[in-house]
Amino acid sequence: MAQSEFDTYADDYETALEQGISLSGEDSTYFAQGRVDWVRTRLSELGAPSRTLLDFGCGTGTATPYLLNLPGAEHLVGVDPSPASLETARRRHPSPQAEFLPMEQSPVGTVDLAYCNGVFHHIPVAERPAALATVHAALRPGGMFGLWENNPWNPGTRMVMRRIPFDRDAITLSAPECRRMVERAGFEVVKTDFLFVFPSPLRRLRPLERRLTRLPAGAQYLVLARRS
Repeated sequence: MAQSEFDTYADDYETALEQGISLSGEDSTYFAQGRVDWVRTRLSELGAPSRTLLDFGCGTGTATPYLLNLPGAEHLVGVDPSPASLETARRRHPSPQAEFLPMEQSPVGTVDLAYCNGVFHHIPVAERPAALATVHAALRPGGMFGLWENNPWNPGTRMVMRRIPFDRDAITLSAPECRRMVERAGFEVVKTDFLFVFPSPLRRLRPLERRLTRLPAGAQYLVLARRS
């Protein structure tokens, strides 16, 4: 999707998103919190810090409050190609701990954790290596990259994406494709996890999800990688 198209959704991005994910019986906050909580779990297992954060493709800053609640979080930079989305993020999240900048002002060599959700399926395939190079350059040596993407092997995910205007024409990528892409960019892949297996009517089964993260059944997956 072109930058100008994202500009048109800056004020009602969440409305369009909620329209799609309502099929799950949950709202966007459930998934936003769940993604960051899972990253927190994996970082804790690795003993990896999360003081300085990059939200790559931050949009309107939806993930900002959740990321700033990570242990030890001190400062977050959100970068995005959409000026209108960045302005909305600044208005909604006026924290002194957060700033929202154009992509070309992404930090270099200082970030503990780069976080990215649902961005790469919007980036043209030929431009994905350059986007990954930006993330790689932002991280300090040993810094972590948490890349969330929609799982195209999940039928529910495909149904949801067809209901969201800005997702209908997106070029999805499977978890194996994502891992290979990340490795080619110079990262070391540490973990791949699939989450959000059970919709709201089956929420009593959600405690089982921690045992199912290796199965490609979840609506989204996390590729967690390290800058060597």
